[in-house]
Amino acid sequence: MTPLLTVLTFIPAFAALIALVAGRRANVARGVAAFAALASLILSVWIWMGIGSDGAMKFVERSSWVPNLGIEYHLGVDGLGAAMLVLSAIVTLMAIAASRRVTQQPGLYFALILLLESGLFGTFTALNFFHWFLFWELSLIPAFFLIKLWGGEGRGPAATQFFVYTMVGSVALLLVFLALFVATGSMDFEVLAKMAATGVLTTAIQAHLGPIALWLALAVVLGFAVKVPLMPFHTWLPATYSKAPTPVTMLLTGAMSKMGVYGLLRLALPIFGHELAQVRTMLLVLATLTVVAGAWAAVVQKDLKRVFAYSSVNHLGYCLLAIFAVALPASPNAATTLGQTAALDGVILQMFNHGLTAAAIFWFLTLLEERSGGCLDIDAFGGLRKPAPVFCGLMGIALFSSLGLPGLNGFVSEFLIFRGVFPLTWVSATVSVLGLLITAAVILTVIQRVFTGPLPERWKGFPDLTTGERLAVAPALLLMLVLGLAPQLILGSINATVMHLLAGWRF
Repeated sequence: MTPLLTVLTFIPAFAALIALVAGRRANVARGVAAFAALASLILSVWIWMGIGSDGAMKFVERSSWVPNLGIEYHLGVDGLGAAMLVLSAIVTLMAIAASRRVTQQPGLYFALILLLESGLFGTFTALNFFHWFLFWELSLIPAFFLIKLWGGEGRGPAATQFFVYTMVGSVALLLVFLALFVATGSMDFEVLAKMAATGVLTTAIQAHLGPIALWLALAVVLGFAVKVPLMPFHTWLPATYSKAPTPVTMLLTGAMSKMGVYGLLRLALPIFGHELAQVRTMLLVLATLTVVAGAWAAVVQKDLKRVFAYSSVNHLGYCLLAIFAVALPASPNAATTLGQTAALDGVILQMFNHGLTAAAIFWFLTLLEERSGGCLDIDAFGGLRKPAPVFCGLMGIALFSSLGLPGLNGFVSEFLIFRGVFPLTWVSATVSVLGLLITAAVILTVIQRVFTGPLPERWKGFPDLTTGERLAVAPALLLMLVLGLAPQLILGSINATVMHLLAGWRF
């Protein structure tokens, strides 16, 4: 049997070497990167189509690596992992398409983007902590250098802040899983989840390390909270998103932020669900703060990249709200189970939809930045729909998707999240609705102040999208519409995975 997950993981890594050899030949390096990203997308879709409807792990690869240390080469994907593979491939291809004007060390630039994609694939397929951690860190290193070398003014401190915050989260995760290995002799996610479901894991931790299971659970949440991010661990994000090259910001918000949400679903809830249920109220408060304060912070920003940086915090806050709401300490009844299922269906769909929509918005910001000479001040624009009606119309689709307009992909996932969260924690859900209202105000304000009103003299020659640019952005916008009208194309495999996950969790 062909090891498809291994092949998928190393396609971009191998192409990175070719792109690096291309050196200063920008067209060659970009072509290699685009070809590899397209090949990865095709293979990831093929894998997703082979997931089936039972929710179990598929395409499993397993071999002993360092058995004395509990290290195995163990890969597999279900509906959650497959959705993230496809999303990562789409966003990477979009970022490469948006990087057409990179002239400084293009070989190194595209090699780093491909290495980052390889890190994403490895993270979303690994089922052993050692292997998973290698790829978790592999995605961090290229992102740091992409920000440091190609970012805007102030990129150095922003890259350092990003690296330090993420590294703190990584250290927390490393310490937790070393503790779990001492207590259980295993670092396999599935083994640990089965032990947690029967209560054996808590007993083993107590016997070997004492009453620290709750602290280990909080450390795991910290490790992933930084990546999402959960407030108040978000302070690295605005500077990083605004100073990074916009195509790199597409990767940060479209794919890398999903690593934290994925980790909560794959590691935190299955292994430490019982402990997280004990601090559920505190986590719900932080998630609600992330939703409302993230949206409110976006209101007062002037730089468009910072506006959508905080908007990204708000949208991922919905995922955190649903995840923490699911961790009910009481025995669930039928209504509770239905709420948990709807909430988690919404989380996975929101991960995919937000990644697609946010990447598209930042792609349009790349085009706006190129045409305006680097200007992204919201107060500097106005009336752009007159000289560039196609640009404004197509960007408007992405903005309305972010707003959650019915008929577009953003609406379905947000509806499912709130449909599931309300019966689980109506107070948090009610307060979080304010985030929806504030987000709508933010998006409509951007549309009003950038696209409408008097046209400043300096923008009278603002060029509209070329035919090539229209064709490039069209697939992403079409996918937003298709998923808005037919979300069952994704929900089939997602729902089966959610049911399978809930059956094995212990709260």
